Amino acid sequence: MLTLTELKTLLATPQRIVITTHHKPDGDAMGSSLGLYGYLIQKGHHVKVITPTDYPTFLHWMPNNSDVIIFTEAQEKAAQLVDEASLIFCLDFNTLSRINELGELVRAAGAKKIMIDHHLEPEDFDDYRHWDINACAAAQLVYDFIVNQLQDGELINKDVASCLYTGIMTDSGSFRFSSATAEVYRIAANLIDLGADQSKIHELVYDNSSENRLRFLGYCLSNKLEVLRDYNTAIISVNKEELAQYHSITGDTEGVVNYALSINGIRLAALIVERTDKVKLSVRSTGDFPANEICKKYFNGGGHRNAAGGASEKPLADVVNEFKSILAEYKEQLIA
Repeated sequence: MLTLTELKTLLATPQRIVITTHHKPDGDAMGSSLGLYGYLIQKGHHVKVITPTDYPTFLHWMPNNSDVIIFTEAQEKAAQLVDEASLIFCLDFNTLSRINELGELVRAAGAKKIMIDHHLEPEDFDDYRHWDINACAAAQLVYDFIVNQLQDGELINKDVASCLYTGIMTDSGSFRFSSATAEVYRIAANLIDLGADQSKIHELVYDNSSENRLRFLGYCLSNKLEVLRDYNTAIISVNKEELAQYHSITGDTEGVVNYALSINGIRLAALIVERTDKVKLSVRSTGDFPANEICKKYFNGGGHRNAAGGASEKPLADVVNEFKSILAEYKEQLIA
């Protein structure tokens, strides 16, 4: 493992750096990646952000977004950059399976690997780790990495601040989750002082839906929402034909599960979506109910206690029925 002193020494001279994050990146994944990118280019490094897949269009406004390479659209170029890198930063994920085919390229690369993450149970593929499961966002840890570990806070300019604020805002549920501690608010306030326009950022992320996305949301809530009062649980399931009917694109299902969780008395909510390759689950919970345990135990996934995900290769109807059958095991906790 690298020490912080050794990492600082490496970063003191120009490096060929790749930054990558998990597949279907969200606001924290892109905010932390582009925030770190904005910092590192000021230090004179040659830096590229490579995402395993595409990501929502409502994140494309972010500074330096035009420089992002999407692996599925430029595999040869991305593979070359990974092979030539001297440092690879892995942000907002801690197991290489989370970056799909890109994972084995990163594993095989001769570069030193730096993990900055806040998820449980990290895989041992990294050479340096800045990891804290109590952090509300990877962007919070990137801020801490720049300001406190590298002592380069003066290089957080408006662009870097805007990206990091976006990551913190989105992963903290607009500062409403319990992970949004007083320290998180202090960091957010500092980012605003440094140029992040909090009102504009919120508008660009949350008030930037296509008509199709809103109609899809309305359809889900009117026709696909199933409330299981015996278990204080709500489920929304969507098949491929329904996605096609509303011309769904990446990002259109993001946040839908939170509407199910917002129902009075609901403790557990799941969005179960049939994709081209497999069925994906987004699971949310309130209080101390372990959404991550369900995803890890039954659906090859994991995540945070109140926000987790999983996947299955079974048909959609079978996955929905399996999820329902699991609830009996947790009934005491769900109705407590």
